[in-house]
Amino acid sequence: MNSPINRMKPLHLLTFLLTAVASVQAVTPDGKQKLVLIAGKPSHPPGMHEFRAGTMLLEKCLKSVPNLVVDRHEMGWVSDENTFTDADAVVIYADGGGKHPAVVDGHLETLRKLMAKGVGFGCMHYGVEIVPTDASKEFQEWLGGHYENAYSCNPIWDASYTELPKHAITHGVEPFTTKDEWYFHMRFRPAFGHGVKPAEDGGAKFAPILVATPSDATRDGPYVYPKGPYPHIQTEKGSAETMMWAIVRADGGRGFGFTGGHFHDNWGNANVRKAVLNALLWVTKVEVPEKGVESIVTAEELQLNLDPKSPPKPKNAGIETPRAFERVATR
Repeated sequence: MNSPINRMKPLHLLTFLLTAVASVQAVTPDGKQKLVLIAGKPSHPPGMHEFRAGTMLLEKCLKSVPNLVVDRHEMGWVSDENTFTDADAVVIYADGGGKHPAVVDGHLETLRKLMAKGVGFGCMHYGVEIVPTDASKEFQEWLGGHYENAYSCNPIWDASYTELPKHAITHGVEPFTTKDEWYFHMRFRPAFGHGVKPAEDGGAKFAPILVATPSDATRDGPYVYPKGPYPHIQTEKGSAETMMWAIVRADGGRGFGFTGGHFHDNWGNANVRKAVLNALLWVTKVEVPEKGVESIVTAEELQLNLDPKSPPKPKNAGIETPRAFERVATR
Protein backbone atom coordinates (compact mmCIF):
# COMPACT_ATOMS: atom_id res chain seq x y z
CA MET A 1 0.00 0.00 0.00
CA ASN A 2 1.35 3.40 -0.97
CA SER A 3 0.83 5.21 2.34
CA PRO A 4 1.52 8.95 2.89
CA ILE A 5 4.68 8.00 4.78
CA ASN A 6 5.94 5.91 1.84
CA ARG A 7 5.39 8.86 -0.53
CA MET A 8 7.45 11.28 1.62
CA LYS A 9 10.77 12.56 0.36
CA PRO A 10 13.75 11.54 2.52
CA LEU A 11 14.14 14.98 4.10
CA HIS A 12 10.44 15.22 4.88
CA LEU A 13 10.45 11.69 6.27
CA LEU A 14 13.34 12.56 8.58
CA THR A 15 11.48 15.62 9.83
CA PHE A 16 8.37 13.53 10.43
CA LEU A 17 10.25 10.92 12.42
CA LEU A 18 12.08 13.48 14.55
CA THR A 19 8.78 15.19 15.33
CA ALA A 20 7.25 11.85 16.33
CA VAL A 21 10.17 11.09 18.64
CA ALA A 22 10.04 14.55 20.20
CA SER A 23 6.34 14.13 20.94
CA VAL A 24 7.09 11.16 23.20
CA GLN A 25 9.17 13.35 25.49
CA ALA A 26 7.64 16.78 25.83
CA VAL A 27 9.71 19.88 26.46
CA THR A 28 8.78 23.41 27.42
CA PRO A 29 9.17 26.22 24.86
CA ASP A 30 12.65 26.94 26.25
CA GLY A 31 13.69 23.31 25.80
CA LYS A 32 13.46 22.14 29.43
CA GLN A 33 11.83 19.06 30.90
CA LYS A 34 8.73 19.76 32.99
CA LEU A 35 7.67 18.20 36.28
CA VAL A 36 4.12 18.81 37.48
CA LEU A 37 4.22 18.43 41.26
CA ILE A 38 0.84 18.21 43.01
CA ALA A 39 0.35 18.73 46.76
CA GLY A 40 -2.76 17.41 48.44
CA LYS A 41 -5.25 19.20 50.66
CA PRO A 42 -4.41 19.78 54.35
CA SER A 43 -4.90 16.76 56.61
CA HIS A 44 -3.62 15.26 59.87
CA PRO A 45 -2.20 17.13 62.88
CA PRO A 46 0.71 19.58 62.62
CA GLY A 47 3.95 18.15 61.28
CA MET A 48 2.24 15.28 59.47
CA HIS A 49 1.08 15.12 55.86
CA GLU A 50 2.41 18.63 55.25
CA PHE A 51 1.99 18.23 51.51
CA ARG A 52 2.13 21.93 50.69
CA ALA A 53 5.21 22.68 52.79
CA GLY A 54 6.90 19.46 51.66
CA THR A 55 6.46 20.15 47.96
CA MET A 56 7.63 23.73 48.48
CA LEU A 57 10.86 22.41 50.01
CA LEU A 58 11.36 19.96 47.16
CA GLU A 59 10.70 22.68 44.60
CA LYS A 60 13.22 24.94 46.31
CA CYS A 61 15.83 22.15 46.29
CA LEU A 62 15.35 21.62 42.54
CA LYS A 63 15.72 25.27 41.51
CA SER A 64 19.40 24.88 40.70
CA VAL A 65 18.86 21.87 38.42
CA PRO A 66 19.42 22.87 34.79
CA ASN A 67 16.96 21.81 32.10
CA LEU A 68 14.11 21.35 34.58
CA VAL A 69 10.93 23.29 35.20
CA VAL A 70 8.89 22.48 38.31
CA ASP A 71 5.23 23.44 38.06
CA ARG A 72 3.89 23.02 41.59
CA HIS A 73 0.19 22.97 42.48
CA GLU A 74 -1.83 22.68 45.70
CA MET A 75 -5.17 21.39 46.99
CA GLY A 76 -5.01 18.08 45.15
CA TRP A 77 -4.91 19.00 41.47
CA VAL A 78 -3.63 21.49 38.93
CA SER A 79 -5.32 24.85 38.56
CA ASP A 80 -5.40 24.48 34.75
CA GLU A 81 -5.06 21.12 32.99
CA ASN A 82 -3.42 22.87 30.04
CA THR A 83 -0.24 22.64 32.09
CA PHE A 84 -0.14 18.93 31.22
CA THR A 85 0.37 19.73 27.52
CA ASP A 86 4.16 19.87 27.84
CA ALA A 87 4.53 17.84 31.05
CA ASP A 88 7.13 15.08 31.20
CA ALA A 89 6.04 13.75 34.59
CA VAL A 90 3.26 14.12 37.15
CA VAL A 91 3.98 13.41 40.83
CA ILE A 92 1.31 13.42 43.53
CA TYR A 93 2.03 13.87 47.26
CA ALA A 94 -1.40 13.73 48.85
CA ASP A 95 -3.94 11.70 50.78
CA GLY A 96 -5.10 8.64 48.87
CA GLY A 97 -7.78 6.02 49.29
CA GLY A 98 -11.24 6.69 47.88
CA LYS A 99 -10.55 10.41 47.54
CA HIS A 100 -7.19 10.05 45.83
CA PRO A 101 -6.66 13.04 43.50
CA ALA A 102 -5.92 10.61 40.67
CA VAL A 103 -9.36 9.00 40.75
CA VAL A 104 -11.82 11.82 41.51
CA ASP A 105 -13.52 14.22 39.10
CA GLY A 106 -12.48 12.36 35.97
CA HIS A 107 -8.77 12.73 36.69
CA LEU A 108 -8.03 9.08 36.00
CA GLU A 109 -9.00 9.53 32.35
CA THR A 110 -6.75 12.59 32.14
CA LEU A 111 -3.87 10.55 33.52
CA ARG A 112 -4.59 7.67 31.13
CA LYS A 113 -4.10 10.03 28.20
CA LEU A 114 -0.86 11.34 29.69
CA MET A 115 0.50 7.85 30.33
CA ALA A 116 -0.35 6.91 26.74
CA LYS A 117 2.05 9.68 25.68
CA GLY A 118 4.83 8.24 27.83
CA VAL A 119 4.55 10.80 30.65
CA GLY A 120 6.15 9.74 33.94
CA PHE A 121 4.11 9.23 37.11
CA GLY A 122 5.01 9.16 40.78
CA CYS A 123 3.15 8.98 44.09
CA MET A 124 4.36 9.61 47.61
CA HIS A 125 3.20 8.43 51.04
CA TYR A 126 -0.62 8.09 51.31
CA GLY A 127 -0.66 8.85 47.59
CA VAL A 128 0.48 5.28 46.84
CA GLU A 129 -2.86 3.98 48.19
CA ILE A 130 -5.95 3.60 46.06
CA VAL A 131 -9.12 1.55 46.37
CA PRO A 132 -8.39 -1.50 44.19
CA THR A 133 -11.69 -1.25 42.32
CA ASP A 134 -10.86 2.37 41.44
CA ALA A 135 -7.44 2.06 39.84
CA SER A 136 -5.49 -1.07 40.79
CA LYS A 137 -4.86 -2.01 37.16
CA GLU A 138 -3.68 1.52 36.31
CA PHE A 139 -1.41 1.90 39.34
CA GLN A 140 0.16 -1.50 38.78
CA GLU A 141 0.82 -0.48 35.19
CA TRP A 142 2.02 3.06 35.87
CA LEU A 143 3.77 2.61 39.25
CA GLY A 144 4.32 -1.13 39.40
CA GLY A 145 2.19 -1.49 42.52
CA HIS A 146 0.19 0.27 45.22
CA TYR A 147 -0.95 0.13 48.84
CA GLU A 148 -4.07 -1.98 49.38
CA ASN A 149 -6.08 -1.69 52.57
CA ALA A 150 -5.83 -4.77 54.84
CA TYR A 151 -3.29 -6.36 52.47
CA SER A 152 -0.60 -3.71 52.99
CA CYS A 153 0.09 -2.17 56.42
CA ASN A 154 1.24 1.18 57.80
CA PRO A 155 3.13 0.96 61.09
CA ILE A 156 5.36 3.74 62.35
CA TRP A 157 8.83 2.22 62.67
CA ASP A 158 12.55 2.75 62.26
CA ALA A 159 13.53 1.46 58.83
CA SER A 160 17.24 0.84 58.26
CA TYR A 161 18.35 0.93 54.65
CA THR A 162 21.76 -0.69 54.94
CA GLU A 163 22.27 -1.60 51.27
CA LEU A 164 21.27 0.48 48.28
CA PRO A 165 21.00 -0.81 44.71
CA LYS A 166 22.83 0.70 41.78
CA HIS A 167 20.27 3.04 40.24
CA ALA A 168 20.07 6.71 39.26
CA ILE A 169 17.71 7.31 42.19
CA THR A 170 20.37 6.18 44.68
CA HIS A 171 23.13 8.40 43.30
CA GLY A 172 24.90 9.94 46.29
CA VAL A 173 22.49 8.39 48.82
CA GLU A 174 24.19 6.81 51.83
CA PRO A 175 22.70 4.06 54.03
CA PHE A 176 20.35 5.62 56.58
CA THR A 177 17.72 4.93 59.22
CA THR A 178 14.60 6.99 59.85
CA LYS A 179 11.39 6.65 61.81
CA ASP A 180 8.38 7.17 59.57
CA GLU A 181 5.07 5.64 58.71
CA TRP A 182 6.82 3.40 56.22
CA TYR A 183 4.12 1.41 54.45
CA PHE A 184 5.00 -2.07 53.27
CA HIS A 185 3.63 -5.25 51.68
CA MET A 186 2.49 -3.46 48.53
CA ARG A 187 0.18 -5.01 45.95
CA PHE A 188 2.76 -5.26 43.19
CA ARG A 189 2.13 -6.75 39.78
CA PRO A 190 2.12 -10.55 40.13
CA ALA A 191 5.24 -10.80 37.97
CA PHE A 192 7.10 -8.53 40.42
CA GLY A 193 6.41 -10.85 43.33
CA HIS A 194 7.06 -9.30 46.73
CA GLY A 195 8.88 -6.41 45.09
CA VAL A 196 12.27 -6.99 46.70
CA LYS A 197 14.12 -8.05 43.55
CA PRO A 198 14.49 -6.52 40.07
CA ALA A 199 11.95 -8.02 37.68
CA GLU A 200 10.54 -7.66 34.17
CA ASP A 201 7.03 -8.07 32.87
CA GLY A 202 5.88 -7.50 29.30
CA GLY A 203 8.73 -5.11 28.59
CA ALA A 204 8.35 -3.23 31.89
CA LYS A 205 11.37 -3.19 34.19
CA PHE A 206 10.91 -3.00 37.96
CA ALA A 207 13.59 -2.00 40.47
CA PRO A 208 13.35 -1.94 44.27
CA ILE A 209 15.08 1.16 45.67
CA LEU A 210 14.65 1.29 49.47
CA VAL A 211 14.50 -2.17 51.03
CA ALA A 212 14.58 -2.97 54.75
CA THR A 213 13.53 -5.77 57.10
CA PRO A 214 10.86 -4.83 59.66
CA SER A 215 11.39 -6.18 63.16
CA ASP A 216 9.04 -8.83 64.51
CA ALA A 217 7.54 -6.20 66.81
CA THR A 218 6.83 -3.97 63.81
CA ARG A 219 4.97 -6.77 62.07
CA ASP A 220 3.00 -7.45 65.26
CA GLY A 221 1.76 -3.85 65.26
CA PRO A 222 -0.08 -1.83 66.12
CA TYR A 223 -0.42 -0.33 62.67
CA VAL A 224 -1.68 3.22 62.35
CA TYR A 225 -5.05 2.17 60.91
CA PRO A 226 -6.60 -0.34 61.19
CA LYS A 227 -4.57 -1.41 64.22
CA GLY A 228 -4.01 -5.00 63.20
CA PRO A 229 -2.06 -7.14 63.47
CA TYR A 230 -2.75 -8.92 60.20
CA PRO A 231 -1.84 -12.62 60.29
CA HIS A 232 -0.44 -12.57 56.75
CA ILE A 233 1.94 -9.76 57.78
CA GLN A 234 3.03 -11.65 60.91
CA THR A 235 3.73 -14.89 59.08
CA GLU A 236 6.41 -13.14 57.01
CA LYS A 237 8.63 -12.20 59.96
CA GLY A 238 12.25 -11.88 58.92
CA SER A 239 11.38 -11.01 55.32
CA ALA A 240 12.59 -7.87 53.58
CA GLU A 241 10.10 -5.25 52.36
CA THR A 242 10.28 -2.52 49.73
CA MET A 243 9.35 1.04 50.71
CA MET A 244 10.46 2.80 47.51
CA TRP A 245 10.56 1.40 44.01
CA ALA A 246 10.85 2.43 40.36
CA ILE A 247 9.54 1.14 37.06
CA VAL A 248 10.31 1.76 33.41
CA ARG A 249 7.17 0.96 31.49
CA ALA A 250 7.17 -0.85 28.17
CA ASP A 251 6.47 2.46 26.41
CA GLY A 252 9.53 4.05 28.04
CA GLY A 253 7.54 6.08 30.55
CA ARG A 254 8.79 5.97 34.12
CA GLY A 255 7.16 5.67 37.51
CA PHE A 256 8.07 5.50 41.19
CA GLY A 257 6.41 4.96 44.54
CA PHE A 258 7.71 6.27 47.88
CA THR A 259 5.88 5.22 51.03
CA GLY A 260 7.66 7.57 53.47
CA GLY A 261 6.80 11.23 53.92
CA HIS A 262 4.40 11.08 56.87
CA PHE A 263 6.53 13.23 59.18
CA HIS A 264 7.49 16.59 57.72
CA ASP A 265 10.73 16.77 59.71
CA ASN A 266 12.12 13.85 57.72
CA TRP A 267 12.67 16.23 54.79
CA GLY A 268 15.51 17.47 56.96
CA ASN A 269 17.25 14.11 56.52
CA ALA A 270 19.72 14.59 53.66
CA ASN A 271 19.47 10.98 52.43
CA VAL A 272 15.67 10.83 52.45
CA ARG A 273 15.57 14.13 50.61
CA LYS A 274 18.21 13.15 48.07
CA ALA A 275 16.48 9.86 47.21
CA VAL A 276 13.22 11.69 46.51
CA LEU A 277 14.86 14.58 44.66
CA ASN A 278 16.75 12.09 42.49
CA ALA A 279 13.49 10.26 41.82
CA LEU A 280 11.80 13.48 40.74
CA LEU A 281 14.55 14.06 38.19
CA TRP A 282 14.61 10.45 37.04
CA VAL A 283 10.85 10.17 36.50
CA THR A 284 10.99 13.40 34.46
CA LYS A 285 13.87 12.00 32.37
CA VAL A 286 16.35 14.59 33.55
CA GLU A 287 19.84 13.20 34.09
CA VAL A 288 20.54 12.61 37.77
CA PRO A 289 23.99 13.95 38.83
CA GLU A 290 26.56 11.33 39.75
CA LYS A 291 26.46 12.48 43.38
CA GLY A 292 22.71 13.05 43.33
CA VAL A 293 20.87 16.33 43.85
CA GLU A 294 22.77 18.38 46.41
CA SER A 295 20.56 20.47 48.69
CA ILE A 296 20.36 22.06 52.12
CA VAL A 297 17.24 22.37 54.25
CA THR A 298 17.60 24.17 57.57
CA ALA A 299 15.61 23.65 60.77
CA GLU A 300 14.09 27.06 60.19
CA GLU A 301 12.98 26.15 56.67
CA LEU A 302 11.22 23.06 58.00
CA GLN A 303 8.94 25.36 60.00
CA LEU A 304 7.87 27.42 57.01
CA ASN A 305 4.62 27.14 55.04
CA LEU A 306 3.02 24.60 57.38
CA ASP A 307 -0.74 24.22 57.05
CA PRO A 308 -2.83 25.84 59.78
CA LYS A 309 -4.06 22.85 61.79
CA SER A 310 -5.72 22.21 65.11
CA PRO A 311 -3.96 19.98 67.65
CA PRO A 312 -5.30 16.42 67.92
CA LYS A 313 -8.26 15.96 70.24
CA PRO A 314 -7.76 13.66 73.24
CA LYS A 315 -9.53 10.33 73.26
CA ASN A 316 -12.72 10.03 75.28
CA ALA A 317 -12.15 7.92 78.37
CA GLY A 318 -13.18 4.33 77.79
CA ILE A 319 -14.28 4.92 74.20
CA GLU A 320 -12.18 3.62 71.34
CA THR A 321 -12.00 6.34 68.68
CA PRO A 322 -9.57 6.81 65.79
CA ARG A 323 -6.65 9.09 66.51
CA ALA A 324 -6.63 12.34 64.56
CA PHE A 325 -3.85 11.11 62.32
CA GLU A 326 -5.55 7.82 61.48
CA ARG A 327 -7.12 7.41 58.10
CA VAL A 328 -10.86 7.09 57.82
CA ALA A 329 -11.89 3.91 56.05
CA THR A 330 -13.28 4.64 52.59
CA ARG A 331 -14.27 1.11 51.67
